[in-house]
Amino acid sequence: MKRLVIIEDQTAIREMLVEILRADPNYQLVGESGDGQSALALCLETKPDLIVLDAKLPGLNGVDLLRRLGKQIKHIRVLVFSGYENPVLVREMLEAGAHGFVEKTAGLFEFKKGLETVAAGGTYFGPAVASLLRNVIANPSASDTADFLTDREREILQLVAESHSTKAIAHKLGISVKTVDNHRTNLMRKLNLHDVASLTRYALEVGLVEPKQPL
Repeated sequence: MKRLVIIEDQTAIREMLVEILRADPNYQLVGESGDGQSALALCLETKPDLIVLDAKLPGLNGVDLLRRLGKQIKHIRVLVFSGYENPVLVREMLEAGAHGFVEKTAGLFEFKKGLETVAAGGTYFGPAVASLLRNVIANPSASDTADFLTDREREILQLVAESHSTKAIAHKLGISVKTVDNHRTNLMRKLNLHDVASLTRYALEVGLVEPKQPL
């Protein structure tokens, strides 16, 4: 029986996955979370065998969460289950240590098949992601990404794009306002961008944040 954690910020989807997988004798659900920072703490505490991970999470996105986990827990198997996929995001997830990626539009059959395959030690991609990967192989430039940014710069870029103030970012990360300002200045210099709107557009393009849904 695999010890499982579900990390998904959409409450209805998370509750649905919890209900489905709690009844499956192959898995022991040991935790759930809808926030990147709390998910990191949860996984470090419970040390699960298997994670279902959404790519887009508030506070700490799925890629950076996975990178941090990979440095501390070597045995975790990870299936990404996301409604948002692009070449940059898929590549970054795989480089961070994901073993499978199923798009939410693929449905529960594909999700269960992917989870079973990943839990057994294999890799699995939903139809849309598999097609995307084939395109990336044919056009490698489509998966260019901001590898030159540090982990802290990526974290601050996400928080800026999520409309957090400098003071709020400093409080959230436990660093000084001056340090946040320095990181923001470095971000703008590296990316050759000069305002928050441009940083936000860039974060959307590389998949760090999701577009806000209109009311």
